[in-house]
Amino acid sequence: MRENGLKARQKRRFKRTTDSHHAFPIAPNLLEQDFSAERPNEKWAADISYLWTNEGWLYLAVVLDLFARRVVGWAVSDRLHKELALEALRKALAIRRPGEGLTHHADRGSQYCSIEYQAELRKHNIRISMSGKGNCYDAVVETFFKTLKSELVWRTVFQTRAEAKKAIGRYIDGFYNPVRRHSTLDYLSPAQFERLA
Repeated sequence: MRENGLKARQKRRFKRTTDSHHAFPIAPNLLEQDFSAERPNEKWAADISYLWTNEGWLYLAVVLDLFARRVVGWAVSDRLHKELALEALRKALAIRRPGEGLTHHADRGSQYCSIEYQAELRKHNIRISMSGKGNCYDAVVETFFKTLKSELVWRTVFQTRAEAKKAIGRYIDGFYNPVRRHSTLDYLSPAQFERLA
């Protein structure tokens, strides 16, 4: 292999982020795989992913506005808990200040089913929607995570969680939202698409 300049591809580390074995209430699936939106703050989707650093796992919670696929809230932590998801949601609420008619869609993970998370949604009159159990077709935020990982994470070895957080912030706030073009948005960035709408 060395003589031919070949290198073995390393197996990617896997970490389960959805714990659906809990006693929290489950909301119905209001979106039913319709991820289109007519306007901003009509439909949000939330999910959690992870990335490896030399200090260990770093978890990333994201809230995505489905109108322009814009990341409207995000947070990172070294632990997978409901406060991580709540921090991303609260950032999205503070930045966007959505009015009536917003639907929030997530999986059945314990973070999103927690009493605190659902109370935060209800406090803002947000309709709660959840994926069917094990429904991989509802993973709309996974497309963002795949883009983030292929364009940033898989190309980088992060020494520390702080280094990874800084890089993620630069990617989301400095590139993905304002600059990165999407074929589904007529090759505009999320920020440009929202401005034109």
